[in-house]
Amino acid sequence: MIESILIKDIATFGNTPEIMSDLSKLNFFFGSNGSGKTTITRVIAKESDFPSCEVKWKGGTKLEPMVYNRDFVAHNFNQSSDLKGIFTLGEKNVETLEKIFATNEELNALTNKIESLNLQLTGGNGLVGKKADLATLEDIFKNKCWSVYTKHKSKLNQAFEGVRNSKDNFRDKVLMESDNSASLKPFAELEERAKTVFGPTPTVEHDVPTINAVTVIEHESHPILKKRVFGKSDVDIAAMIKKLGNSDWVKEGRTFFAENEMVCPFCQQTTEEAFATSLSEYFDDAFETDSSAIDALITNYMSDSGKLQQQVASVVANSSKFLDVEKLKVEKELLDSRIMVNTQKLAAKKKEPSQIIELESISNIASSISDLINSANVLITEHNKTVANLAQEKRNLTAQVWKYLLEVELKTELDDYDAKKDTLNKAIKGLNSSLLDETANKKTKEKEIQELEKKSTSIQPTIDEINKLLVSFGFRGFSLAKADDGKSYKLVRKDRSDARNSLSEGEKTFVTFLYFYHLLKGGHSDSGTTIDRVVVFDDPVSSLDSDVLFVVSSLIKGLFDEVRSGKGQIKQVFVFTHNVYFHKEVTFQPNRAKKKKLSDKTFWVIRKPDLFSKLKKYDLNTIKTSYELLWTQVRETERSKLTIQNTLRRILENYFKILGGIDPDKICERFEGKDKFICKSLFSWINDGSHSAFDDLYESIDDTVVEKYLKVFKAIFEYEGHLAHYEMMMGETSVDANAQDEIA
Repeated sequence: MIESILIKDIATFGNTPEIMSDLSKLNFFFGSNGSGKTTITRVIAKESDFPSCEVKWKGGTKLEPMVYNRDFVAHNFNQSSDLKGIFTLGEKNVETLEKIFATNEELNALTNKIESLNLQLTGGNGLVGKKADLATLEDIFKNKCWSVYTKHKSKLNQAFEGVRNSKDNFRDKVLMESDNSASLKPFAELEERAKTVFGPTPTVEHDVPTINAVTVIEHESHPILKKRVFGKSDVDIAAMIKKLGNSDWVKEGRTFFAENEMVCPFCQQTTEEAFATSLSEYFDDAFETDSSAIDALITNYMSDSGKLQQQVASVVANSSKFLDVEKLKVEKELLDSRIMVNTQKLAAKKKEPSQIIELESISNIASSISDLINSANVLITEHNKTVANLAQEKRNLTAQVWKYLLEVELKTELDDYDAKKDTLNKAIKGLNSSLLDETANKKTKEKEIQELEKKSTSIQPTIDEINKLLVSFGFRGFSLAKADDGKSYKLVRKDRSDARNSLSEGEKTFVTFLYFYHLLKGGHSDSGTTIDRVVVFDDPVSSLDSDVLFVVSSLIKGLFDEVRSGKGQIKQVFVFTHNVYFHKEVTFQPNRAKKKKLSDKTFWVIRKPDLFSKLKKYDLNTIKTSYELLWTQVRETERSKLTIQNTLRRILENYFKILGGIDPDKICERFEGKDKFICKSLFSWINDGSHSAFDDLYESIDDTVVEKYLKVFKAIFEYEGHLAHYEMMMGETSVDANAQDEIA
């Protein structure tokens, strides 16, 4: 059975899909000529010819579509050859018939089982199949994988090269990496290495120059720093200088004494030659030697410490990206400060050689600076190794990144995905296996039925039945006869002459329908006459008078009982028509007054308001009379702007002619301006009976003009005291179906 039909991009249907869903056993479609009915029947007949359309079958089981439309008529009755014979089951071989029916029951059971398996596998009727469950599982896992990519793409993007633009590809890569044997590294390490390996193409880095502080540190332990430097002790003034402890003061005064012509710079008294001699002897060669040692130490310290400071400053100025420059700057400040303090201490020693001083050591500072430089150089060495083997490093890091994703980011999701997927795959495999088995069993049963049918089929019963119907309904000028080949039919007059080309349209329509109707019970070969079918009728009553129309509708309704019982080979029926009386007749049910939605029927209206056809489903049959059909066109929001004027005119004609005694001129006098002109155009049938859609058009029809017509149309009913009828027909109040029928 067909569950739904999607139509688009074909004939009068546009690229916006029109969908017929929740189709039932009996489906009725009403629409005017040219609205798109035949297009739908052609899609059902051979959906493979229309790739933009889709016919969805219940449980995936496609039945044989048998379609009565103009294509069927052209194929069977507009050809020069005889009609193909219709093989039907005879009634003489009771035992064979019983076997056929019994085997058909078994075949139906297998079909139901296959449909059930397909539902479990692919879903339908509100059920979600295993394949859909698997697709959902894949989608959830895919989105989780993609969220991990989004989280890390800014820093590890190159590790995802090749799968960065597709969720599906990224998920597939995750699954492919399941056997990843790379070592698991902390994320911080991966992130740091990525700066080099995945960053701009790296170059070889030069080592940071080391510093040499040994000489400066050696100066700190020079012996002169701890030596008190005094003059000669056996000179007559030595005792006084020692007692006073002011040899540095005296030494400083010597320079002024020599320049002051033997006058003491301290007391300003003239001294004797012996005093000058004593001063000279006190500051002897040993004193001068020690003083020179102090001067040399100061000079060397200043030079060596300056070189050391320059080395450190150069390292800071040309800092490497691997060096902790901020820490180095702190150590440099400490070094500069300590060297400055030591320089001041050495200056004090020079000024007062008798002092003992101790320089502040720079050893620990120099050690810290060297450690910083050495650490940087270790990183530079690793960096340069990476540069030398960058391709391999990229492969290693990429593998480690994926290992991290698998073991840390996606571990739980992967385990859950693998377990659920394995369960679903096993279920799908089991269902597919069962489907193969049951499908094979079904083919076996079909072959059994075909063999049985060959023993009990004939084309003669169809001849007898069609001729009986032709005579009973007054078609006595021709009949159906077996052709010379014994396998086909021909239409003949009483004198056995060919009647095919001389049939009237009504005769041709009726005999075509009868031929199709009997084909439903058989087939064009001596087997396959009992396979399940979906039947489609497209305007089967064209050119028929009312009596024959009633016969056709009765025959079609007879098929409905077979469909409802589920015992025959016809499982679903579609009826398309533009004839309101045929539609009313074929859809008639004794319980229609109950206005209950019937579960085995669907009702559709096909319209073409503009360029494209539109479909609308109704819970109940909305087509009751031609009069109501006109109101239906007014009620619809997607009404035809081209024909709305004529539709309104026909409603007024139908309604007010029945009432009689109206004065259209008097009614129109109640309007003014353009509204009066519209009123007169709607009553034009009084004068000439015109039903042309283009009569009295005074401007192009657009939505604004349509609203003006509808406004005047409603006002006419209101002015004449029939507003209640207007509201009833427009659905603004409760509608009495019987009252509507009486209007016609």
